[in-house]
Amino acid sequence: MTEATMEEMATSLKGRDFLSLADYTGEELRYLIDLSIRMKKQHKAGEIVQPLKGKTLGMIFEKSSTRTRVSFEVGMYQLGGHALFLSKNDLQLGRGETVWDTAQVMSRYLDGIMIRTFAHRNVIELARGSTVPVINGLSDLEHPCQVMADYQTVLEHKGRLEGIKIAYIGDGNNMVHSLMIGAAKLGMHIAVASPEGYEPDADVTKVSKENAAQSGGTVLVCRDPKEAIAGADIVYTDVWASMGQEEEQEKRIKAFRGYQIDEQLAKYAKSDYLFMHCLPAHRGEEVSEGVIDGDQSIIFDQAENRLHAQKAIMAATM
Repeated sequence: MTEATMEEMATSLKGRDFLSLADYTGEELRYLIDLSIRMKKQHKAGEIVQPLKGKTLGMIFEKSSTRTRVSFEVGMYQLGGHALFLSKNDLQLGRGETVWDTAQVMSRYLDGIMIRTFAHRNVIELARGSTVPVINGLSDLEHPCQVMADYQTVLEHKGRLEGIKIAYIGDGNNMVHSLMIGAAKLGMHIAVASPEGYEPDADVTKVSKENAAQSGGTVLVCRDPKEAIAGADIVYTDVWASMGQEEEQEKRIKAFRGYQIDEQLAKYAKSDYLFMHCLPAHRGEEVSEGVIDGDQSIIFDQAENRLHAQKAIMAATM
């Protein structure tokens, strides 16, 4: 990407929301990934880069978090700005004020808003009412910031994204939705294996396949974990019961029997495959201890890159 193209890209991203990877082109996503890698190198070298000096990010948390809270707050500090933590108990949202009114008011105080919530409609409504950029820190439909960190991690370890095969084994949740959309935009191959009734959203699958046809990637959704993982460069999973689904835990453990990523299943991937998990993990359920704690696991590189990927998103949009 030339300097002129990078300048054009930077200008085009300023002021935009970051709600879904579907809203961005493959070139824009790659620009943000490259920016996050550059910011990471600058930080490791001790360089002080503060493009958001004097700016404030409001962070709305309706769902608790470790990585999202710490990475956004630290990231904003490193960029020269200030992050304000707001739980649902700190806002009138919990007492009946509309998302629209909240967005209107917060836009008068803040330079950007991050929201981690249950319903994706809250993210959309917040962005509609806001006059400052809104970043989706997680919703029940997508987890775009996590996937930006994930694909940054893949690029760092594999040296490329185009043509890389990622196999996702498990629940067709918000995590896999963003993985599918991102892979399709970036020219990657993604194969997803889920039990009946737990497949990825049909509309997300349709859009991902359409994007993959244009980028040179492919999207496969199937039942058989062995089919999905065959020849994979990256093997990925997530918990079987996400936050808010705790009452389904026992039911899901039965439904996902045979979908654990263990040493036997991993043999179907490439010999130099890498294992990824967005965390938190339930060792002994969706993944064996031998895989997640093995030499081919890069889960903590992923976690670290949440900081840098989100710094790139904030710097570009805010």
